[in-house]
Amino acid sequence: MVTRKEVAELAGVSEATVSRVFNGVGPMKAQTKLRVQEAAKTLNYHPNAIAQSFARRKSGNLGVILPFLPKVHLFSTYYFSEVLSGIGAKVKDKGYDLLLTFRSLDEESDYIERFRSQKVDACIILGASDTPQEREQLKTLESEGHHFCLVNQHFTGESFNEVDADHIGGSYRAVKHLMDKGHKQIAFLNGSSQFSNSADRYEGYRRAMGEAGKNAEAVRNLYYEGNYSRTSGYRMAAVLYERRHEIDAIFAANDRMAIGLMQGFRELGWEAGRDVAIVGYDDSDAARVTDPPLTSVSVPFYDMGSLAAERLLAQVNGEQGSFQVKLDTELVVRQSCSKIT
Repeated sequence: MVTRKEVAELAGVSEATVSRVFNGVGPMKAQTKLRVQEAAKTLNYHPNAIAQSFARRKSGNLGVILPFLPKVHLFSTYYFSEVLSGIGAKVKDKGYDLLLTFRSLDEESDYIERFRSQKVDACIILGASDTPQEREQLKTLESEGHHFCLVNQHFTGESFNEVDADHIGGSYRAVKHLMDKGHKQIAFLNGSSQFSNSADRYEGYRRAMGEAGKNAEAVRNLYYEGNYSRTSGYRMAAVLYERRHEIDAIFAANDRMAIGLMQGFRELGWEAGRDVAIVGYDDSDAARVTDPPLTSVSVPFYDMGSLAAERLLAQVNGEQGSFQVKLDTELVVRQSCSKIT
C-alpha cells in the first residue's frame, strides 16, 4: 500500500502538505497542489475516506429522514420511490453517500441528534407534518446553522429550505377539467390536514368550486378525508356510493386513494368513466394501468428529490444560500373522467 510519506517524498513536500491537499484544509499554492496530485496519480495513492472526513469535520453523508409507517411498503410507493431515486442519483453524482433513517410519526423528532453526532452533513426530511413539536425541532436545526431541506412540505411563516410543487395549481386544473366536462357536484377526497400539500390541494379545489358558484357550506358538504392509502379510498367508496344520485365526479388527492375508490365502486356496480368521473393526483405508474386509465395530476417527484439534494449539498459547500423552490404540475387526461353521468 502506498503511504502518504511516499507521496510527500515524490512531490518534494511535507506529509502535512499532502494531508492539506487531500482534505482541502488551509491555503495552498496551485503549483504545490498540482505536484501532490501528480505524485499521487503516479503512485496510485488513494487517501483514506474516513480520515478525510475527520479532517474536514464532515461525514460525507447526506441524510434522508423517512416516516416509519407500519404495514406500509414505503419503497414501493410512487412518491417515496421517485423522490429517493432523484436524491440518490444526485448524491452519487456529487460523491456523497446516502444515509437513510426512519422515525415514527407518533414519536418526537430527533433531527438534532443526527447532526450533533456528526452522522450527516445535511439532511432531507420527507413526510414532515406541521405540528408545534415539528416546528420547534426544525427551528432548532435552523438556529444552530444545520443544513436541511423539506421536500413536498412547507411551513407557512418559516424560511426553511424547501422544494415543493404547485399543488394549488394542480388541484385547481383538475377540478376545472371536470367542470369543463360538464360535472357540477364534485366531491373531494383529501389526505390528512397535517400535511401542507393536503391544504394546498384543498385550496385549489375550493378556488375552482368557488368560481363555479359553490359557497363555503356547499364545498364542506362535498369534502371527505382519507389518509392517502388505497385502503382509505376503498372504504370511502361505500360512503360516496350512498350519494351517487347527488355526486357526479370525485377528485382524490392522490392516485392510491383514487384507485381504491375505483375498486370499491366496481364491486358496487359503479364504474369510473361510465357512471362517475374520477381524477387522481401524482400520475403514478399505476394510473396508466388501471381500468380505465386514471386521469391524474403529474408531479415531478424525481426532479424534486434531485434538486433538493443538489441545492442542499451546494449549501454545505458554501455555494448556495437558503432556497424555496416550487415546481410546476401538469394534468394528464385519461379515460376515468371521459363521460358525464
